[in-house]
Amino acid sequence: MIEASTDSAARENSVERRDVVIIGAGVSGLTTAHFLRRQGIDDVLLIEGAPQAGGTIQTRDLDGFLFEPGPNSLLDNSPALKQLINQLGLDERVAVAADAAKKRYVVRDGYLQPLPMSPASLLKSKLFSWGTKWRLAREPFVAAAPSDAEETLEQFVLRRLGKEFLQYAIDPFVAGTFAGRPEDLCVRSAFRRLWDLEQHHGSLIRGAMAMAKQRKAAAKAAGSAQGDEGEIQAGPSGKMLSFEGGLQTLVQALVEPCGADLRTSLAYLGIRRSDDGYRVTSMDMEGAHEVDARVVLLTLPAHTYPSLEFGDIDMPLIEIGAIPYPPVTAVYFGYNKRPTEQPLDGFGFLTPRLENRRILGTLWNSVAFPDRAPEGGLAMTTYVGGMRQPENTQWSDEEIVDVVYEELRDLMGIQLRPDVHAVHRWEQAIPQYVMGHQQLMEKVDAAEVEAPGLFIGGNFRGGVSLGDCVTRGEQVAGQIATFLRD
Repeated sequence: MIEASTDSAARENSVERRDVVIIGAGVSGLTTAHFLRRQGIDDVLLIEGAPQAGGTIQTRDLDGFLFEPGPNSLLDNSPALKQLINQLGLDERVAVAADAAKKRYVVRDGYLQPLPMSPASLLKSKLFSWGTKWRLAREPFVAAAPSDAEETLEQFVLRRLGKEFLQYAIDPFVAGTFAGRPEDLCVRSAFRRLWDLEQHHGSLIRGAMAMAKQRKAAAKAAGSAQGDEGEIQAGPSGKMLSFEGGLQTLVQALVEPCGADLRTSLAYLGIRRSDDGYRVTSMDMEGAHEVDARVVLLTLPAHTYPSLEFGDIDMPLIEIGAIPYPPVTAVYFGYNKRPTEQPLDGFGFLTPRLENRRILGTLWNSVAFPDRAPEGGLAMTTYVGGMRQPENTQWSDEEIVDVVYEELRDLMGIQLRPDVHAVHRWEQAIPQYVMGHQQLMEKVDAAEVEAPGLFIGGNFRGGVSLGDCVTRGEQVAGQIATFLRD
């Protein structure tokens, strides 16, 4: 008995102790660690299962072309993001997208039609019929739904804007942002800004006008303090940007200060309560490792939760794990010389479901950021699959490249095969905020209340964009700092 007690004590003494353990070193985890350090909390350990940090952010050099199979740009509409860039010393390395990238195209009747970005362009647009234009003009007079009503995005848009707008604006947009379908997504959870505009202003158009007035007033008030441009974004709009060398530049700047406090290729197994907080168990090639922490933050994908151990912590694991993640395949084409006479003056194009195309859309990467391809060349990324056509991701690499080439030949007049191509498959790409998501997040909130010091993050909570992840990371860092100091 004495020997057993001694062995137990030795094991306890070997357990590492930390103030904070962050499980998952994607943008959410890395950003939270950064903002914790800015508040003087340095005893932070990050555990990442992959060989490298950064999550879905990856930047690859392909013979002078820059390929990013995951996120490839972000919007500077988040104060937290602007603060992060400044604090990391990356201001001089920011790459702002070319003005041409402000234009978006949508396929209609086999042709690329510009998406109208102003009332004047809407009147002249061939994308929508006059019936839809009249329907949009009547939107301010459509009554708002009750605040407790649960609607899909499809129901919301049909009620306020009509069927054609749903088919040729919202459907392709949802495919491009969520790889999803409007009939699946909860408008309040997935598109909270739209829901807020209706609830607070009674109308999307009145709300957009009010926000534009706010931005104009903010810019005027800033005056000379903002230099010659005097630009301040006060709403969901914002400049599209990246960095010299791609988004991996941001990841590298976040990773560098972590040093030995970032451990990769370490599989997270579970968490249970301990005397001082929580005990985290993980494993690598050398065996299991245990860490005691006062605070634990999880930023893992939702689909990993059912396989984890949480001891007596009441966490809705099965429900979290049921959040859908569709497969998406990114297909990259690089041309040393521009392969089409068609003007490329936009961010790219999206395909409505009604058009029966085999792709979701294509980004013209080097139009937005010219250094993504050799001078005079063209870099494009096309996306296949999503909730709309998950079966298309099952094609072989050769088949999927052929399909993309045929679609681009038809839609863009491209006759040449690419000089460089690559295929990257995301088996579980983007979490879908489907109906019931709000109620599930309320259960997660309750679980956090019952387990003080345990925080649940990741992009299945609070928004899927990089800006959302950075904003949420700053917020959670503040909550953790408050908990540790109380």
